[in-house]
Amino acid sequence: MPSSSPKSFLRRPPPLFKSRRSSFFILLCLVLFLFAFFFAFLRPVPTSHCLNSKPRSVRVLWDHASSTQSTSQVEIRHKVMAFVGIQTGFGSAGRRQSLRNTWFPSDPLGLQRLEEATGLAFRFVIGRTGDRSKMSALQKEIAQYDDFIQLDIEEEYSKLPYKTLAFFKAAYALFEADFYVKADDDIYLRPDRLSLLLAKERSHPQTYIGCMKKGPVFTDPKLKWYEPLANLLGKEYFLHAYGPIYALSADVVSSLVALRNNSFRMFSNEDVTIGAWMLAMNVNHENNHELCAPECTSTSIAVWDIPKCSGLCNPEKKMLELHQMESCTQSATVESDE
Repeated sequence: MPSSSPKSFLRRPPPLFKSRRSSFFILLCLVLFLFAFFFAFLRPVPTSHCLNSKPRSVRVLWDHASSTQSTSQVEIRHKVMAFVGIQTGFGSAGRRQSLRNTWFPSDPLGLQRLEEATGLAFRFVIGRTGDRSKMSALQKEIAQYDDFIQLDIEEEYSKLPYKTLAFFKAAYALFEADFYVKADDDIYLRPDRLSLLLAKERSHPQTYIGCMKKGPVFTDPKLKWYEPLANLLGKEYFLHAYGPIYALSADVVSSLVALRNNSFRMFSNEDVTIGAWMLAMNVNHENNHELCAPECTSTSIAVWDIPKCSGLCNPEKKMLELHQMESCTQSATVESDE
């Protein structure tokens, strides 16, 4: 039977422009394949000497309703003898740089070596701000040094008690440690001696270590350490640690982590707030004045300008000056009598 196919269905040679277009796409695909092949095999392979290649800087988010961490970055708690959180702010980039030029390692490998030598993990701890330029500068610093824990809390001096509680909760979520240390970014620290202090055998599982003090409650609103709730405290503060550095044992921090937000009273000053909570718990107050030494000695652990300043008075300059002194960096460690 003769075919009745219409002429439009008959095979015809492809037009010249279609043939050229097909050749062009084939050539383009070949070029892209060769480019991907050479890029995959010839690009330098990044190497790292670190045992843990995960970034050290993390951002910890909190569910404010339940006060539990919701960040997906917290997968497993890193085990150390102690975790030290260096509290810092958006106006303290110069302080952080001075620290990195002295006792605080300036790179992730240095941080790991210090951790291996002392059992102490160190990170800067900072909150957030609505200032985009400051947040952008912080992100660049994080990308360069990778040594931060960023808390989901407004970074303000008036909110330091809230930041401190958030810090201990975040530290407990990230690190499995015997002690958690809160330190400021304007003290000169000997990590090796802090390690020896925290490694000592203690019979009391709930321990609060610091340079302890008492003093008058400030009722004048013009003063820096004014306490609006002075009527609840009386004329003199109870025994509590100076704010620049103190340590809490794991049992104490686990109790803090279990607290619901606003379940404990917040005073204006962070060190007073923590001290008040310690009175409410069955903790052992361990007083150590080597944590508030006015100068470097054979037993000093933390050096700052007590009582003139709550830290070093000119930290960016003084930190570098102390680091040049043999008594601060090279003196042998002598056991304290305390």
